[in-house]
Amino acid sequence: MNIELKYFASVREALGLAAESVQVPDGVATVGDVRAWLRARGGVWAETLAEGRALRMACNHTMTDAGARLTDGCEVAFFPPVTGG
Repeated sequence: MNIELKYFASVREALGLAAESVQVPDGVATVGDVRAWLRARGGVWAETLAEGRALRMACNHTMTDAGARLTDGCEVAFFPPVTGG
């Protein structure tokens, strides 16, 4: 399955990448699976996308949790929580 990945704000800065198109391996079926698969790249990927780290996720422009199912061609985005004042 092919998906589009987008990285925003401090996530983009840490990874040095704003977007990429990837083919996910069999078994990667949810947004949480994508996060775990990307962490397996190691280094800054493991640190930036670490389990337990505050991170927001969206699938096809809709905020979601780790259980959201992927579809071919979907867009998954990762970004830090937004604060304001």
